[in-house]
Amino acid sequence: MSYCINPSCSQPKNPPDTLNCQSCGSKLLLHDRYQILGILGKGGFGATFASLDTSLPGKPLCVVKQLRPSTDDPNVFRMARELFEREAETLGKVGVHPQVPRLLDYFEDTNQFYLVQEYVKGHNLHQEVKKNGPFSEAGVKQFLSELLPIIKYIHEQRVIHRDIKPANLIRRQTDSKLVLIDFGAVKNQVNTILANSPSQTALTAFAVGTQGFAPPEQMAMRPVYASDIYALGVTCIYLLTAKSPKDILVDPNTGELMWEQLVHVSAPFAAVMKTMLEVSVRHRYKSAQEVLEALDLSAYSDSLAQSLISKPVSTNPNPKHSDTSSGDLSEASIPTSLNSRFKQRNHQSSNPAGNAAPMSFQVSNPAPRQKARTEVTMMKKKTRLDVKTLLESYNQGRRDFAQEELNGLDMQKVRLMGINLYQSNLQNVNFNGSDLANADLGRANLSDSHMKDCNLAKVYLGYADLERADLRGSNLTGANLKYANLRGTNLCGANLADAVVTQEQISHAKTNWLTVMPSGKRGFW
Repeated sequence: MSYCINPSCSQPKNPPDTLNCQSCGSKLLLHDRYQILGILGKGGFGATFASLDTSLPGKPLCVVKQLRPSTDDPNVFRMARELFEREAETLGKVGVHPQVPRLLDYFEDTNQFYLVQEYVKGHNLHQEVKKNGPFSEAGVKQFLSELLPIIKYIHEQRVIHRDIKPANLIRRQTDSKLVLIDFGAVKNQVNTILANSPSQTALTAFAVGTQGFAPPEQMAMRPVYASDIYALGVTCIYLLTAKSPKDILVDPNTGELMWEQLVHVSAPFAAVMKTMLEVSVRHRYKSAQEVLEALDLSAYSDSLAQSLISKPVSTNPNPKHSDTSSGDLSEASIPTSLNSRFKQRNHQSSNPAGNAAPMSFQVSNPAPRQKARTEVTMMKKKTRLDVKTLLESYNQGRRDFAQEELNGLDMQKVRLMGINLYQSNLQNVNFNGSDLANADLGRANLSDSHMKDCNLAKVYLGYADLERADLRGSNLTGANLKYANLRGTNLCGANLADAVVTQEQISHAKTNWLTVMPSGKRGFW
């Protein structure tokens, strides 16, 4: 389809090979180059279109922004041209950042102005919250850890965005990274030309940003860098509550949003949010760097570069659900081949503190002390397995490797489905990309292990020590993590759908909004 961009056209849709609009006769190939496919959005001062660049091989998609002031007032038209030129200048300056759309072209045609930008395929955060519901505190921290460096970069270019909001943040489909769009409101002083113009109100509304997200000084046409911090704070409130600022009560004495009663967040995080949302610029954070330091987001930024370059692990559309809602172990949640072994060890003492139990040798029916000492001695004399020997034994049918010393081994991309590694020492082992589905890793020491993109579906990890383990992007659907130690475990992008694990355990781990929680929803419990 070819779409007519004449604002007065009553029937803009045309067949794809049409040269002139069948309704109004306007030329359809804009600038002898861009074939408009359809409208993406519009406002009082313009519209945005999806387009094909017919001059390039493959006719790549791009975005055409049309600024069309509907007035004959020369002052308004001159102001529109200044806004257009400023946005083009700004995009040319900041568009070298990988998370800001690149400016591809700009031109004026029949008293209308056009910007051509890189097309970013994906959904904006407003759409995602509407679809998936609010973010958790951890999800918002992950969001901030990615967006604050972008804002810091923009401010270093001496640019104030002035319209940060969920609709202007697109999650790029190709790599799941956020892209900040719409630099149409970057001009710092708008009212100088139109001080006495009857059209001032309309133009100011276009240039000032979005009501509710813009702070008081910006609405008064005096934006500063901290204005973007306020808008970012309001965006965080939307992510936490799924409520637009116009739907949140305002304190009549201070003008502050009364958001705290709508969310459940930690006191330190609430304190940072309150400072971001200070009505007075004097008391608000002055820069993105100040917010980063206040939140101490180093733990999240460590995993950011890697966890967001991969697509999120999708939830199995037809999972085999088990009755694990109470968090209790059940035969349905444990691999069939391990049921009998589970029953044998089920009488052992529990560890309600959530920490992994020490790796001690245990005997179900205690015998005389001499016999136990002999068995411990025999265990200590076991030959340490190397990777080759373990894999050869497994391929020959052996599955029981309980209580083995396997720490530090490099076992990337191995297939060890159903293996028994109960109470084994797997500290600092490398299982990246491996398939361990239905394995028994109960009470195993997996601290500092590398298990990125690992298949751990229906794995038993009861009482296991996973402190500081890297499980980014791993599939943990149906896994049993009762009483597992998850302190510092990296679960960014991991799939925990139907897993037996508590919210308290996950609160000690690193997660992001790509993490699929046991509920099947991303980023929040």
